[in-house]
Amino acid sequence: MELTLLFILLPVAAVSGWWLAKRNMAPSDAPAHNHGDFPADYFKGLNLLLNEQPDKAIDVFVKMLQVDNDTVETHLALGNLFRSRGEGDRAIRIHQNLIARPTLSKEQRALALFELSQDYLRAGLLGRAETLFLELVEQGSYRAESLEKLLDIYQQEKAWEKAIDAARRYEHLAGKRMNLEIAHFYCELGDGFYAGGEYKSALKMTRRALNVDRRCVRATLLQASVERNSGDCKAAIKSLKQVERQDPRFLPEIVAPLLACYQSLGKTAEAEHYLGHLSTEYGGITPLLGLADLLRQRGNEHEASERIAKSLSERPSVRGLDHLIELHLANSEGVARENLLILKGLTRRLLEEKLPYRCGNCGFKVKTLQWHCPTCKEWASIRPVQGVIGE
Repeated sequence: MELTLLFILLPVAAVSGWWLAKRNMAPSDAPAHNHGDFPADYFKGLNLLLNEQPDKAIDVFVKMLQVDNDTVETHLALGNLFRSRGEGDRAIRIHQNLIARPTLSKEQRALALFELSQDYLRAGLLGRAETLFLELVEQGSYRAESLEKLLDIYQQEKAWEKAIDAARRYEHLAGKRMNLEIAHFYCELGDGFYAGGEYKSALKMTRRALNVDRRCVRATLLQASVERNSGDCKAAIKSLKQVERQDPRFLPEIVAPLLACYQSLGKTAEAEHYLGHLSTEYGGITPLLGLADLLRQRGNEHEASERIAKSLSERPSVRGLDHLIELHLANSEGVARENLLILKGLTRRLLEEKLPYRCGNCGFKVKTLQWHCPTCKEWASIRPVQGVIGE
């Protein structure tokens, strides 16, 4: 339907532009134009359409559109229509042709330049798009909109320092707080340093992230990883405990590194106390299972089973049931053991099929924690799943 309307629109627009131009040049007492006054290109375009060559017909009709104050909006509309249809080459050609016209006003040229920038961005020509968006920012035209697009480009290119600068400028112009995004840009830089073993620089980035957004769980987890790998488990434990105040929904992420640090320091009693506090206060299954493992390691399987069973009666959990079955398997035999193994197989299958993380913004599910949703592009929107199959 859209393509049909386009074919109708183009010849009408082309002929209208030609007729208006010719009428403006004609004397006021000139006789009415007849069919023979139609330009040859108009019939050429119609002939191409009739011969099922729409691409060539479109090019002919577009060329017939004279660029003036009466047709600028038509060119822009056509370019946008092509871009929305994924026909980037045509959109680029129309907007380039428009910008080349010396008769455009400053405002019209800025708008055409902004549209061409979006054409390049949609086509994946990030370098060209960046150049034009930067030009618009310097000109003072569409500054906030251009900075927002530049943010998109820099995130695609992983140019995090540029992204930080663009975010700060956008924040000032648009009046929109960008603390969360900027903090994650610093974390991206920190992750790069951490992967390269540059712990001092990684720690510097986490501190900058927390200065921008003190509730940035990602920065805290990265900081704890740096401290732990630097041999400072005491500092790592202190950092990990900050997550409770930042966002309790991410507490499952601290259990494993916290246990490792406490065990490294020989302070399992402190670990039991803190995990017991988390389990009682927030009800998540991961802290409880961590506690159960500690109890089991020192031979107190009965207390571990009781704690899990009590939790399951209050808050059903497939992970909790799976763990409880495992505890009872050690002391079971015969038919009872066979039945437990059947149940264990079912819980294992459920757990293997589940995706434990979900984006709170768009619902995207994933197997491992990601800080940037690939679907809706939001930062820190993916969190551990709650409920029977989750926490």
